[in-house]
Amino acid sequence: MAESAPGYLATVAAAYDGVAEVYSELFAGVLDHQPLERALLSVFADLVRPLPGPVADLGCGPGHVTAHLRGLGLDVFGVDLSPEMVALARSTHPGLRFEVGTMTALNLPDRTLSGALCRYSFIHTPPADLPDALAEVHRVLAPGGHLLLGFLATDEPDAEVHTYDHRVTGAYRWPPGQLTELAAQAGLVEVAQLVRTPTDGERGRQAQLLARRPLGT
Repeated sequence: MAESAPGYLATVAAAYDGVAEVYSELFAGVLDHQPLERALLSVFADLVRPLPGPVADLGCGPGHVTAHLRGLGLDVFGVDLSPEMVALARSTHPGLRFEVGTMTALNLPDRTLSGALCRYSFIHTPPADLPDALAEVHRVLAPGGHLLLGFLATDEPDAEVHTYDHRVTGAYRWPPGQLTELAAQAGLVEVAQLVRTPTDGERGRQAQLLARRPLGT
C-alpha cells in the first residue's frame, strides 16, 4: 500500500530510479497505439498554445510525452521526482528542458503556466494528499490555463478510491467523478473527460480529465 506524505515521495523516486531504463524502453512508442489520448493531447495543445507562459509536463518520466507536446508547437518543459528519469530524458531529448522536482512543491512563481500535464503522475499520491497537490497545480496555472490529468479509473463509477498492485510502486485507482470534485475544490473547472477501456497490456480503465482555471481567479 502507498505511504503517507512525505514518506511516499522518497519511495516513489527510488522505485522509478530502479526501473528508469526499462520503463523508458517500454513506453517509448506508446502514443503510437493510443489515438484517443493523442487526440486529447492535441486538444490540450490547441487550448494552451495561444496563452502566455510555458507548459509543464509534471511527472514527465523519460520525456516522450514532453517531446510529443513540443512537436505540437508548445513551449514545454518536464519535471520528475526521479533523478534517473530526468537524466534519461535529458539524454534522449537534449533540446528540451528537464528538471528534478516534486509536483507537491513546484519551484515556479504563481500564475506562471499556460498548461500543466499530469499524465498518470498523481496515481501514487495518497488520497489525503491529492487536494494539496491539485492546489499546487492551481497556484502555478495562469488564469485560463488548463490541466490535463491522466489516471487509472475504478471499474465502477460509484466505487471508492482504492489501491492496486502497480508494477513499480503502490498506486491508486479513482472514480472519475471524485477527481472532478477534487479539481473543483482546488478551483479548476472540468472541460472534458475521457474514460476508455484498457487495451492489451493495460491493467484497468484509463481516464483523462481536462480542467481549466477560470479567468479572474
